[in-house]
Amino acid sequence: MFQNILLPVDIEHPESWEKSLPMAMKLADTGGTVHILGIVHDVGSAWVAQSLPRDFEEKSLQQMKARLNELAAGVAEAGIGVETHVGHGHVAEHILKAADRIGADLIVITALQPDDLRTLLVGSNSGKVARHATVPVLTVRGSVKA
Repeated sequence: MFQNILLPVDIEHPESWEKSLPMAMKLADTGGTVHILGIVHDVGSAWVAQSLPRDFEEKSLQQMKARLNELAAGVAEAGIGVETHVGHGHVAEHILKAADRIGADLIVITALQPDDLRTLLVGSNSGKVARHATVPVLTVRGSVKA
């Protein structure tokens, strides 16, 4: 059905990909590729950033890439094309830019059970992506582990 599927994940939280990864794999055409994207969040403050080790960002990106590659190995074993990508900064913005960069024809993203106050104040990344994407977005309802 789709040639280039972008799957943004929070590698630290399996609930962000446990349901959406199999769905992306099912939707990938023969010869298609699932692009798994992990984003290291921006710390958001120069004051906080200066208290971190100088190589914090570089090490975080390397660790993210290694963990994404582990996740991607299972996709490759199933005979589906897979690539991993890492980004740093604002989550929704990087997802949208990555979709354009790879020529995604579908974004598969997990929406966790909403927290009303947090959603009211900042909104969800999946909601922002769905509102601003130029390609179809499949939102998979995830469940939060207690």
